[in-house]
Amino acid sequence: MSIDMLLLMGAAFLAGLVDAVVGGGGLVLIPALFMALPQAAPATIFGTNKFAAIFGTASAAHRYSQRIKVPWRAALPAAIAAFGLSYVGAMSVALMPKGLLRPLVLVMLIAVAVYTFSRKDFGSADQSRPHQPLDTLWAVLLGAGIGFYDGFFGPGAGSFLLFLFIRFFGFDFLRASAAAKIVNVATNGAALIYFGATGHVLWGIAVSMALFNVGGALLGSRLALRYGSGFVRRVFLGVATALIGKFGYDTFA
Repeated sequence: MSIDMLLLMGAAFLAGLVDAVVGGGGLVLIPALFMALPQAAPATIFGTNKFAAIFGTASAAHRYSQRIKVPWRAALPAAIAAFGLSYVGAMSVALMPKGLLRPLVLVMLIAVAVYTFSRKDFGSADQSRPHQPLDTLWAVLLGAGIGFYDGFFGPGAGSFLLFLFIRFFGFDFLRASAAAKIVNVATNGAALIYFGATGHVLWGIAVSMALFNVGGALLGSRLALRYGSGFVRRVFLGVATALIGKFGYDTFA
């Protein structure tokens, strides 16, 4: 087995672990794929990543659903909208310059991190209210926006979802993470359909990575369920800080 494959398997495991807790697995796996496969087209990198990620995300979503009450009335409309827009986003990969997104994403990440850090009680307890008709509209809009972003670009999509589910619906970090996993399965699935149909998945590598991604996801979801919302909040702030560093470097280096 080559050093590059060992790198990718290790990265897939770590990505699955991080993604199961707060999202942001792409921060680990996409750079590893670019490093190990320097000749591959960007669309092939993203397609291979989506194949590995969907299995880890689905396994984490299943584990959450067995242990906590998933807020389906928010998660399901968001997932349906995200599926459609993620496919559109994946189709746009070759059409739009991603460099235009980096400064905007950087600003949003900084705002999210500062807001979460400054409000110590943010997401610490479930403060959701009875479901209202307007909540379904919000879920659709949030799912559509994040779905397009995840299909087109991706890094940080799970973390944005987590933040938005807390901010708009009052979930705690644990329930928000469970809802985010449901939506992430939809976004990964839609993008994967497009990338697979257009020949942008390296299947042999992707299958091996998927196995390790599932292993990391099972460990990550177990840690989140065991240690609760406080643990998820700390990991969220850590991942947000890493994403800020990555986007800051890409934007200004």
